[in-house]
Amino acid sequence: MSFVKRNTVLSTRPGRSFPLQTQERPQQLAPGIRPSPLDGRPTTSTGTASLDQLLAGHGGLALGTSLLIEEQGTTDFSGVLLRYYAAEGLVQGHEVHLVGYPPEWRHQLPGLTDHESRVKSAQPTAAPEEKMKIAWRYEALGNAAASSTLPRGDSNQPPFCHTFDLSKRLIPSVCKGTLHPTPSTCPSMFGDPKATATSPLKAILKHLQTKLSSSSPTTIHRIVVPSLLSPTLYSPKCSQPSEILQFLHGLRALLRQYSTQLTAMITLPTTLFPRSSGLVRWMELLSDGVIELIPLPADPAAAPPTPLGQNGKDQAAISQGMLRVYTLPIYHEKGGGGIVTSTFHETLSFSLSATKGLIIKPYSLPPVVGDGEKEEAVGRGNPKDSLDF
Repeated sequence: MSFVKRNTVLSTRPGRSFPLQTQERPQQLAPGIRPSPLDGRPTTSTGTASLDQLLAGHGGLALGTSLLIEEQGTTDFSGVLLRYYAAEGLVQGHEVHLVGYPPEWRHQLPGLTDHESRVKSAQPTAAPEEKMKIAWRYEALGNAAASSTLPRGDSNQPPFCHTFDLSKRLIPSVCKGTLHPTPSTCPSMFGDPKATATSPLKAILKHLQTKLSSSSPTTIHRIVVPSLLSPTLYSPKCSQPSEILQFLHGLRALLRQYSTQLTAMITLPTTLFPRSSGLVRWMELLSDGVIELIPLPADPAAAPPTPLGQNGKDQAAISQGMLRVYTLPIYHEKGGGGIVTSTFHETLSFSLSATKGLIIKPYSLPPVVGDGEKEEAVGRGNPKDSLDF
């Protein structure tokens, strides 16, 4: 019997042996990045858990893609999604590039909720007399088994999607990233007249290209474009098709060039720019994902909403609008989005809560209680509802 050195593989030819190949360690991902469960591509969170689950089943927004959020009416639900998206990036340590708004916009970002106090208050504590008396050896065995089932090494890792509270404001101490304002999209009326000759959208693309090329290859960037083409934020020159389409073409090129570092989220008011126009359709073709928020009209006869926790009702359960999905990012033959779009197409609704954020769920009609109350009153012989001849 011959002895062979460990970690070697015997070959068919005598006198030859090959060492075993050591398995390479997987590359460590940046904070706030995780692989997609479908194809393994890196994804990041939008700051809204229900929106992450909607994005073609990737569990987040894939890097190198953009999401266009259209909204009808005068509400600002899409602006809430943008604030969650920017706050999530700052907490995770990403570089957030803001278009249109000044840097003071950071004071409108929602703050983090207190997870520890909520979990401790919700966890029931057993009374000392209710503890089961067992043998000391089995009690030690149970403690050892319980400790072995706990996940190891995950306690220090930050969550993929944080929970924010709209009633609070994001404090600088929890921000690991930086908010970078881009050049103004609406030049001052009393400024340099030469500045109006250059396109503000081209200046933004040049600014983004400079920032991305000078940053580290492991740095994650987010681009926030609120209320695209709104007259209050953008000059009239930006509304020309030659300007806005070139901007979206350039933004799409940056997303493909930095496909492992960059994502973008854009909002568009469809009340000013309806989907029936050719310009908006071209803007949708240049975006990887397109969804639309349609707020429901408010009922003037309805009672005012009560604060959370009173009367045992949560205002997040009340649907505040409909959500339509037109295009999903990275929708290919390997899977993604098929179940969502086929089952809940045009039947999705959303509701906004201060503590839970924007929740996307299937739409269901509320129960009709008026007819049932009248039938019960007639059955009891109520003189107010019965007619006597």
